Amino acid sequence: MAYNILIVDDSQTMRKVILKALTLSGFELGRCIEAANGQEALKALNTEWVDLILTDLNMPVMNGFDLIRNLKADENLQGIPVILITTEGSEVRLQELFGLGVKDYIQKPFHPETLRDVLTRVLEAPIV
Repeated sequence: MAYNILIVDDSQTMRKVILKALTLSGFELGRCIEAANGQEALKALNTEWVDLILTDLNMPVMNGFDLIRNLKADENLQGIPVILITTEGSEVRLQELFGLGVKDYIQKPFHPETLRDVLTRVLEAPIV
């Protein structure tokens, strides 16, 4: 089964790196939608169906924290799994994000296999 992914990162280069890593990893990728910040991501989610969101935290306009809060407050979007791809390493911040429903995180830089393994684990986890 191919999965639709929303990549949210203010760096176009990083979005391309993530897409390339997904392709190289052998992950079954359907459509890939890109957004430069949380506000663009929410707008895209009004018209696009995605199975998973990969997001950075530190972005202008609307950061990853605010994006995640908005997702969790929306009955139609709160069930979409979110994985962080970030340089953030603060355990306190990460725990706060897990408390908001983030499923996992990947530390930048990463290997394609790491990305594939985390996505596969999250998408194949039983729905609770």
